[in-house]
Amino acid sequence: MINHQKITDSELFRKIKKGEICVGGNQKLKIYGTLKCSSGKRMKRENRVFFLSENEARESGFRPCGHCRKSEYQKWKNGLI
Repeated sequence: MINHQKITDSELFRKIKKGEICVGGNQKLKIYGTLKCSSGKRMKRENRVFFLSENEARESGFRPCGHCRKSEYQKWKNGLI
């Protein structure tokens, strides 16, 4: 998990381009989603974290976003994940 406040914007863009960051999350709400999610783009920088994969986010105790990860969210809501 990479905290957005502890990384420069240029380093962040480099990691995204290289595929080292695939999903973003809200540290306070424990929600993860795609990097293009409109909900994720609105969150405060101090709450934003990044993960290498969805598995890493789930292992860190985060749940899928209801907007951009609808099918995964429904599975999580029904207790399947």
